Amino acid sequence: MLALRLTNLAASAAVIGLACAAYPLYRFIPQHQRQLSTVYGSSAFSFSGTDFLVSAALAYVALLAVHYLRESQPRASKSLLFFRVLLAFARSPATVCRQGLTPEHRVAVLSTLLKAFFAPLMAMSLMVFCMGALAHGHAIVMTGASADGLQTLFDRHGFWFLMQLILFVDVLVFTIGYLVELPRLRNEIRSVDPTLLGWASALLCYPPFNTLTGAILGSQVTDFPRFDDPTSHLALNLLLLLLMAVYASASVALGFKGSNLTHRGIVARGPYALVRHPAYTCKNMAWWIASLPLVAAAFSESLVVGVQALASVVGWTLLYALRALTEEEHLRSVDGEYAAYAARVRYRFIPGLL
Repeated sequence: MLALRLTNLAASAAVIGLACAAYPLYRFIPQHQRQLSTVYGSSAFSFSGTDFLVSAALAYVALLAVHYLRESQPRASKSLLFFRVLLAFARSPATVCRQGLTPEHRVAVLSTLLKAFFAPLMAMSLMVFCMGALAHGHAIVMTGASADGLQTLFDRHGFWFLMQLILFVDVLVFTIGYLVELPRLRNEIRSVDPTLLGWASALLCYPPFNTLTGAILGSQVTDFPRFDDPTSHLALNLLLLLLMAVYASASVALGFKGSNLTHRGIVARGPYALVRHPAYTCKNMAWWIASLPLVAAAFSESLVVGVQALASVVGWTLLYALRALTEEEHLRSVDGEYAAYAARVRYRFIPGLL
């Protein structure tokens, strides 16, 4: 028993180490670099993403050690099964390809790859959004009384504080979802989407792959859209924040089951009681609002440029629609309960319409 516990810990630590070792590649992504060094007002803070990630990884390994040593009925972890498959493939790739993988080993391999990719990304994003919310919240407290007005305060710090806070909540849920998988939480990964289309449509939305997506589709979305009319500017940006808040509430509804490309049980509470993909709907509606100034400017330049800008936004929307369709196909193929859920919640994106 002790040997299995220690082997599980060693395998998990090795996966974590490999995931952290790949993180320096993110330094070559401009978008990620902007996240790691952000200017707030007249002061800038920066931190080493590598230092934070290593510290977080060591803390996570320590927690895993406690878990594995206290586990009442230890069994081979997904990380251990992953390395067993790699070892078998190294010894005889022809045999592995001919015989294929058992469902248990297939889930172990795919879920390990999934966690190794997303966990460091989510952990770093969580830190960035936390620091952003704290910085802007502090600025609001320090400068609010002497601000030129509510409009100025909202533009400089209010919008950013709320956005960073919303994103922090969203990423927190998913980070815990990727890092914590326990039977008593009922969030064990039962299956992982095995299709190339499902993986491609998901990965193309995240760094570093979304750099390629942006190069192909373009990007007409600004982080903070600005409109000439003050009333419209405030109203549209508040609506954008509301949509993102609903987006985060969908993650909260998923709870410990939050993660991409996996099946951990059907969730039908919160926004998922109204539509089957509330997060994608709200995120894309927020993006459409954020794209309005750039799309309008493109049309003022020429019809061709305007159509290209509009096509960029449509392209991103279709990519998320594809993610929704591949997710549904996966869930329908592995759990008959999803068909019953889809029958109860008829609409994918917009109640009564679509």
